[in-house]
Amino acid sequence: MGGGRGRRLDPLTRCRCKPAVPLAGKYRLVDIPISNCLNSGFNRIYILTQFNTRSLHRHIENSYRFDSFGGGKIEIFSAEQTQDSSDSWYEGTADAVRKNMRYFHTSEDDLMIILSGDQLYRMNIADLVEQHRLHGSDVTIAAKAIPNERISSFGVMRVLPDLSIAEFFEKPDDPELIEQLTLAGEWRSRLKDQSSKKYSLASMGIYVFRAEILKRALASCGSDFGKEIIPGLLGKVAMRAYIFDDYWEDIGTVRSFFDANLGLTSPQPEFNFYDALAPIHTHPSILPASKANHCELEEVLISDGCLLEEVHLKRCVLGLCSVVREGTRMENVLMMGSRHYESLEEGPTSESEVPPIGVGCHSYVRDCIIDKGARIGNHVHLSPEGKEDGFEYNGLYVRDGILCIGRDAVVPDHTVL
Repeated sequence: MGGGRGRRLDPLTRCRCKPAVPLAGKYRLVDIPISNCLNSGFNRIYILTQFNTRSLHRHIENSYRFDSFGGGKIEIFSAEQTQDSSDSWYEGTADAVRKNMRYFHTSEDDLMIILSGDQLYRMNIADLVEQHRLHGSDVTIAAKAIPNERISSFGVMRVLPDLSIAEFFEKPDDPELIEQLTLAGEWRSRLKDQSSKKYSLASMGIYVFRAEILKRALASCGSDFGKEIIPGLLGKVAMRAYIFDDYWEDIGTVRSFFDANLGLTSPQPEFNFYDALAPIHTHPSILPASKANHCELEEVLISDGCLLEEVHLKRCVLGLCSVVREGTRMENVLMMGSRHYESLEEGPTSESEVPPIGVGCHSYVRDCIIDKGARIGNHVHLSPEGKEDGFEYNGLYVRDGILCIGRDAVVPDHTVL
């Protein structure tokens, strides 16, 4: 599912859809679910898109190519107008699947796995499918134990000892109801966290459906899986939970996106991109190695093709082709880099007031996301400190306490924010 508008990730989603947002320097968010599928042995993948899709389509077409003998494929289905419907837009997650069912060519006993395009996790989906088959389930929902103080942002379920789903509530906010949904018994004792903290099971937005059941559910009214389809099937079909007890982050806000990226700079990050047995795939880079001259680096993730000259970086992620110039300090910064190097012919001249792509000399940047192609001048001071959420000025935005430098934004020399 890659069709959401991603309003809560604005301004990062003004020019791209959420699954196309850069992640960890060299990846895109959509690489995570695709890699989980491929690493689990599933290679017939359909991606449903709708908003700002160009960069996502280009990335997938350039990154994932299969030979003609393995049967693998990744097909992209954008919202389209048809004879059956004059409305070309998807009205929700279930409606997106409904409008494309004709293209899947499934038989009644086939299994369909529905994944979100904007989550950071590593799962062996074959284990999820194995449990589904072992229990003879019609629907299986992947569930993550979430602390009760955060549970009101999720679809929450109560399960019986055999993992059958007894109740399902979308974003409950009643404290008494949340207390009733608290995970207990054998399944609570199996969690890695053995403290007394209270957890409830939240839907991860990952489903396994028997194709016949999915077709029947989509034939009835309902445009969203969490709000309508799943509650409508509860008690009518064999529906169980699959408890996933590992790192999982639903990247829905600027803050969660920022924290997930900077968390990768830790000496032992919760999500490991260096797992040789389950690699995260992406577009292969043909960029040169990064160069760092006379720099001080502390917990920094550096992608290919970066140029760093006498800089001090602390807890930063640098995307492809990032350039940071002499005397600059950056702390808690996610820099997405650039789509290409800027040649002398196409870049600003010495007389121009427009700075080159990257971060200029003797600048200071803290608690910031720098989108692709941004131009930050010399002697610039950038920080969200003292600015309210919703602040906007000339391509600069404050969201969730993070300063966002918009895509291709220009920050002149001596700017202080």
